[in-house]
Amino acid sequence: MIDISTSVMQFLLAFIVAAPLLGAAAALLPAPPGLRGKSPDQAVLRHGVTVTGAILIAAIVLALGFDHDQPSRMQATTDISWIAALDVRIHLGVDGISLPLLVLTALLTFLCALYSYFKLPAGPSPKAFVALLLVLESGTLATFAVLDLLLFFLAFEMVLIPMYFLIARWGGEERQAAAWKFILYTLLGSVVMLLGLLLVGLHAGTFDMVALATDNGRGLSTSVQITAVLAIGIGLAVKTPMWPLHSWLPDAHTAAPTVGSVLLAGVMLKMGTYGFVRIILPIAPDGMRTFAPYLAAFAVAGIIYGSLACLALARQGAGGDLKRLIAYSSVGHMGFVLLGIASMTPTGVNGALFANVAHGLITGLLFFLVGALKDRYGTADLDTLAGATGAALYGRAPRLGGLLAFAAVASLGLPGLAGFWGEMLAMFGAFDPADGLSRPAFVTFTAIACFGTLLTAAYLLIVVRRVCMGVVQQAGAEESGPTPELADVHGYELAAWTPLVALTVLAGLWPAVLLGLTDPAVQKLLAGGKS
Repeated sequence: MIDISTSVMQFLLAFIVAAPLLGAAAALLPAPPGLRGKSPDQAVLRHGVTVTGAILIAAIVLALGFDHDQPSRMQATTDISWIAALDVRIHLGVDGISLPLLVLTALLTFLCALYSYFKLPAGPSPKAFVALLLVLESGTLATFAVLDLLLFFLAFEMVLIPMYFLIARWGGEERQAAAWKFILYTLLGSVVMLLGLLLVGLHAGTFDMVALATDNGRGLSTSVQITAVLAIGIGLAVKTPMWPLHSWLPDAHTAAPTVGSVLLAGVMLKMGTYGFVRIILPIAPDGMRTFAPYLAAFAVAGIIYGSLACLALARQGAGGDLKRLIAYSSVGHMGFVLLGIASMTPTGVNGALFANVAHGLITGLLFFLVGALKDRYGTADLDTLAGATGAALYGRAPRLGGLLAFAAVASLGLPGLAGFWGEMLAMFGAFDPADGLSRPAFVTFTAIACFGTLLTAAYLLIVVRRVCMGVVQQAGAEESGPTPELADVHGYELAAWTPLVALTVLAGLWPAVLLGLTDPAVQKLLAGGKS
């Protein structure tokens, strides 16, 4: 920790939230100010890298200046009146729960901007691409920083339009249908969520999330809490996504450009689960206790469903798309996050938060790698990757194959890597749930989730075997000729992927770095804001 004054911390957080919007506006100017390139397109892409890089530096400085001795306390807070008639305030702050997600968002967006500088997806103007990327970053960062229910809703919705256009204008096949499915599902869920947020705010007399968490539901009747949890939970569950509200996700991922998939999986899915932790658990605990067994049941159904869908796609001759497979894997992984939240225990919620960050790192890396494979092969079809071109990635592009294998074993939860701790802690929490929850039911859910980990290992190892370890074509084979050359990892790819690899290893070997931040904040949140 470095000693930074309160005013500087406040400025850093406000800068992190607002700077992407200013950068987006600047990207649409005739020439981004202060930046030059060989062409206007290169200049605007360089502008995107510069703005996202500055935001990442600010996020790192904010994390270094964060008081790690008091991670349960809201820090870098700004609280000013915005709409006095509704008592809506511009209330910003970070604690041990939101800080890791803030830094993760800044990191992934910078890596996406850097990757796009060298490998811009085919589509319309780069100016629009950079502007949309920055608006998306601003909305996501604001979601993790705001402490007012209505501001949370606005930030939550702010990301939908830029992601819609990134899919619809820069995506692949079936991009229009996938973009419409994405926007319709999420908007319909958000309408229901807004009703729940208004119900809470009007009955409690405030929209301030800190005050509501401190009150811990005492100002809301049980019926209001149950109604609010149902309404807010539906909106959050769509964005998570929870089975059976997940069907927009595979289509969106399959059609999205590489950086769109990275941000969708690495950041946007976390907004839903963050809402469960930040809003539902502390503000409506009685309502959450009523729905917790159902949430856990849907969570483990998603774990099994996502894993079986991945197994079906990985099967030889099934014609599965590797991007689609990883999208379905996210349904399973986010099921573990929801299971930890449903346990309503510090262990389970800490596991959920850890799994959130781990999933962002690992699945972000996986989508980068699949994008690189698609660039080289022209397809992400598993049968093509595993046979039709004489694959065997280890032999043709060993560094690319090694990275894909690393990301796969990290995703299946290999001990020593980030994917292990979150899912294990989520299951530990579910094994011994909070008072008032049925332990036999949650032990059953835990057993089902354990079976899901076996299915996860099965489909990921099948993918590694087929794509990385397939039989290499012989150079002299008469039927099909020599194996074509395949480029290994480029320098810009290595620059974009190395931080994700390093953080996956660091979080796996030293989980206390993250748990030391989240645990005190979770303890305070579950205790009703009391330290």
